[in-house]
Amino acid sequence: MPRAVRFGVNYTPSKGWFHHWLDFDLDSVRADLDSIAALGLDHIRVFPLWPYFQPNRTLIRPRAVEQLVALADAAAERGLDVNVDGLQGHLSSFDFLPAWTQTWHRRNIFTDPDVVEAEAAYLRTLAAALADRPNFIGMTVGNEVNQFAAGPHPDPDRITPEQAGRWLTRLLAACAEGAPGKLHLHASYDAAWYQDDQPFTPEHSARLGDLTAVHSWVFNGTAQRHGRTGTATEHHAAYLVELSKAWADDPQRPVWLQEVGAPAPLIPAGHAAAFTEATVLSALDCPGLWGVTWWCSHDVSRDLADFPELEYGLGLLTNDRRPKPAARTLARITGEHRAPEPAPRATALAVDTTAGRSVCAPGGAVFEAFARLTAAGARPTTVLASRADDKDHLAARGITEVVTPEQVTE
Repeated sequence: MPRAVRFGVNYTPSKGWFHHWLDFDLDSVRADLDSIAALGLDHIRVFPLWPYFQPNRTLIRPRAVEQLVALADAAAERGLDVNVDGLQGHLSSFDFLPAWTQTWHRRNIFTDPDVVEAEAAYLRTLAAALADRPNFIGMTVGNEVNQFAAGPHPDPDRITPEQAGRWLTRLLAACAEGAPGKLHLHASYDAAWYQDDQPFTPEHSARLGDLTAVHSWVFNGTAQRHGRTGTATEHHAAYLVELSKAWADDPQRPVWLQEVGAPAPLIPAGHAAAFTEATVLSALDCPGLWGVTWWCSHDVSRDLADFPELEYGLGLLTNDRRPKPAARTLARITGEHRAPEPAPRATALAVDTTAGRSVCAPGGAVFEAFARLTAAGARPTTVLASRADDKDHLAARGITEVVTPEQVTE
């Protein structure tokens, strides 16, 4: 019996980017969704811009919520399910925080009680508006909100890991209050796994919410160190999927590869299709994979200024909705994938982060050992060093061998 892996795309509107909410054009959205559905994908991830939807702490614009529902209904007409990210937050190098959290009204978005309750009301409102839609997957609290909590953000709202955990617990509960029974989760960029002083931790990612989300970007030092065809580069997404399992209390917890893309110039346009194939096939070899959601659907228009250069060409489709080679590759994989659940990954790399999470980052001992094991054909996974002797845990995951990074030689 083939497993039901989901294949989707992060929806970037072809006209106006996410500013399309200011001039919402349902006909344009429908045309975009037609071009996505034509690839054979089954879901989209959608991004309301927080200041546009909640411009005042006590004002959640009804018309904006109606437009979100209209988008979800248009997706349903094309066989596409919808996940909604609530707090945007941060997208493609731009921050979108409402004025009532900034400058003269500066308040910590994670700890100020009035702000947190307003965020909860916002997420609950979006979830409730979509709760009765069969194609509504559920809410993601926000897109990589952990980037607001530490450097390298230029002006972070600093918090402790305990405060981050309380914030996530409160907002995930708000999502569930609005839409009981749906899948609700949160998403961090890879600093949660790699950065020593990041207050959003691997435990938060792997234990809070209904499934774990990982975001894989090889411009984080991976492609610079290993090249565009290096094992570590082509298996970076799979590495994050398997790394996340070290901290999961539930051995069967599903993992969603919620963002992954082919960033130029490290992955040149002419190599994007090959990178897409290698990345997706390696991720499909991970047991417990919920789905793969590519970043992103459509290119950013060159009419829009000041984006980092790589953002303009990340789309599977051009700005005028034509599929690029990577799109055709993903469509082919989606159409061909009929494989059963992969066999367990029997060799586990022991992860000891007592000296910091940077051991898991590109260049770190865990990261490099995982790449060497993968290159040798070992199909590795990971386990916390503190669980390396827990026979019940290892058996539940199908692990028969645990090795340390030091045991994995060149």
